[in-house]
Amino acid sequence: MSDPQEDYERTLDALLTRDDRYRRDAYFFVQAALDFYQRQHRTGRRAEHVTGQDLLRGIRELALAEYGPLAHLVLNHWGLLRGEDVGEVVYNLINAGLMTKTEEDRREDFAGVMVFDEAMANESTW
Repeated sequence: MSDPQEDYERTLDALLTRDDRYRRDAYFFVQAALDFYQRQHRTGRRAEHVTGQDLLRGIRELALAEYGPLAHLVLNHWGLLRGEDVGEVVYNLINAGLMTKTEEDRREDFAGVMVFDEAMANESTW
């Protein structure tokens, strides 16, 4: 029987070979932010749809919680500068079969929503 984590890693390796714009950590962080958002905002309703804007909110919140004032620099280092980059990561994961989408989801849902440097510039929650 194959190990799901090993399968995920192999699929991610293949994805990174095809598209190296974003670092491996960016993919793991987007997945972690989805789980984080669902735990924080969808208690008891994990199956409820998470929109692109919801996911970006989760990324912002988790990055600030994990990395404090360096959050935007960490995201930038991984290639995540703005919402559109997250959309690219999400759609790479979808195309690789590592994430799912609904009929209503569009890559454009991530466009013009957030620039991480600006969204975290004056954050004082740490």
